[in-house]
Amino acid sequence: MRKFLVAVLVVFVFGSMISTTANALTIVPQSALVPSTTYYTEGIGGGIGTALIMTGGGSAANVGQSRNDDGFSGPINLGFTLNFFGTNQTQFFANNNGNISFGAGISEFTPSGPTGAPQPIISPFFADVDTRGANSGLMFLRNNIANEIIVTWDAVGYFGAHDDKLDSFQLVLRGPDFSIPAGEGAIGFFYKTMQWETGDASGGTGGFGGIPAAVGFGTGLGDGVVLQGSTLNGISGVVNNHHIWFDIVGGVPTPIPPNGVVPEPVSLLLLGVGLLGIAAWIRLLRRNSVHESTERSPSQNA
Repeated sequence: MRKFLVAVLVVFVFGSMISTTANALTIVPQSALVPSTTYYTEGIGGGIGTALIMTGGGSAANVGQSRNDDGFSGPINLGFTLNFFGTNQTQFFANNNGNISFGAGISEFTPSGPTGAPQPIISPFFADVDTRGANSGLMFLRNNIANEIIVTWDAVGYFGAHDDKLDSFQLVLRGPDFSIPAGEGAIGFFYKTMQWETGDASGGTGGFGGIPAAVGFGTGLGDGVVLQGSTLNGISGVVNNHHIWFDIVGGVPTPIPPNGVVPEPVSLLLLGVGLLGIAAWIRLLRRNSVHESTERSPSQNA
């Protein structure tokens, strides 16, 4: 068994070294975050006052529900055309697990690599959100303003159905015809109190450990833009009571410098990410615990 693990480690590291020429991944420094304690807007329901209803994802029990685990809602019309990494998008899926995606909904609950998933994705906080707990809030969509959508995960719990710790975060997404006020951008991530970062099925205990949340953007092909600390322990504390704005430059999300200071993006050394991924993988292997949605017990998916 030990020899097998060593062989796997060698292949994984070597593959990571090769991929430095194949993938373009940019890290946004944490200095781009701006301290704040509120959402962009507290009007999260678009005048309707109801949460998103799931249309798929996870299990059949999620369909038709707003209180759910691993569900998604969509496709939903953006109301504008978004150039996202060179591809024009007109619809999106709102995924309960802290992200929106293009082309397909995402029921996965553990980020697969720094950019999160094998679909184009925007992740304010991709982690295992579970809103089934009695004290958990829900996910809301506001789309009653031209060329703008706002998705809010309002005081949501984590898997499995835990509501002792809650996260509150919001995504603002604007089309090319939106008149953007000075100091703002086309995409905004807003965070209030963030008390957890990992669900139980991602190797976490009490909301921490295992494989934590991903924060950023991905093409679905391994390329993307992620916040420094994404998928690392402590990411909830990094974004807690902060916000960040991005412009879209040639289809690529680009952070807006806070206070006129331009943060220096750093090209990610994928070898380092590979080693971190190995460490997380070994921890999960040793736990011998569930980390795929198909392995959840019927009572957890009910």
